[in-house]
Amino acid sequence: MEPNPDPLLQIVEEDPDQLVVNKPAGLVCHPTKKGPLSSLIGRLRLHLGSEAEVHFVNRLDRETGGLVLIAKNRARAVQLRKIWEAHTVKKEYLAIVHGHVSQAGGTIDLPLGKDLHSRVAIKDCVRADGGEAQTDFLVDQRFVRAKRPFTLLRVFPRTGRKHQIRIHLNHLGHPIVGDKIYGGDEELYLAFVEERLTEAQRQTLILPCHALHAVRLSIPWMDRTLQYESTPADWFTRFHESASGIDEPEDHLWITESHMDSDGTMRAPGA
Repeated sequence: MEPNPDPLLQIVEEDPDQLVVNKPAGLVCHPTKKGPLSSLIGRLRLHLGSEAEVHFVNRLDRETGGLVLIAKNRARAVQLRKIWEAHTVKKEYLAIVHGHVSQAGGTIDLPLGKDLHSRVAIKDCVRADGGEAQTDFLVDQRFVRAKRPFTLLRVFPRTGRKHQIRIHLNHLGHPIVGDKIYGGDEELYLAFVEERLTEAQRQTLILPCHALHAVRLSIPWMDRTLQYESTPADWFTRFHESASGIDEPEDHLWITESHMDSDGTMRAPGA
């Protein structure tokens, strides 16, 4: 397929009934008060027309980039959501985490629910009375930047709980790089939403958005399987590819927004 020339959307595939896009990190799915370009739904309506139907089959967090599937009519939306709810869709993410993950791979099987002790209203956590959640992971690359260890993981969520991958990896002891909520200091998120992040806080985060990208989708459909792939943003790829396991000077660690494109086995207790 030819590269998509539309600056509004990175279209992976489109047909009369559905559309798959590569959502840039930093773009919310839902409408905002800052105009149509500030959200994925706004850009979709500019692309499809203001009267067009737009049905999200899946959504991603603001700072998570990658594949989003949209149905263009209610009938297709119902069909795709049934498949999603049957847990037969295979999802793969790339994540860059702090530290060197020692095991080659594993499964994190820990229930998730609301964090009642957090000042961040949307924050969840591992809790015994939470909803079932499982995440598989494989180590792709261990590397060092500015004398700090990092790991590139391939992640395969079996369930679809809110912030599941981010919470599970943090609980494993390897939070995602740039995660403002689950990276160890939720004050970073509060400063971000209140638009008061300092330069020092940005350096603490290292990356402009958390390093999580929905890279592949495999969807059983009729007598075949629909498969989609997307490419992470340049800042994501550059952060791990340019390191290659070799230590680097401190000034090579921090990647700021100026480097971005214009788009901006553990088991549950008692288990």
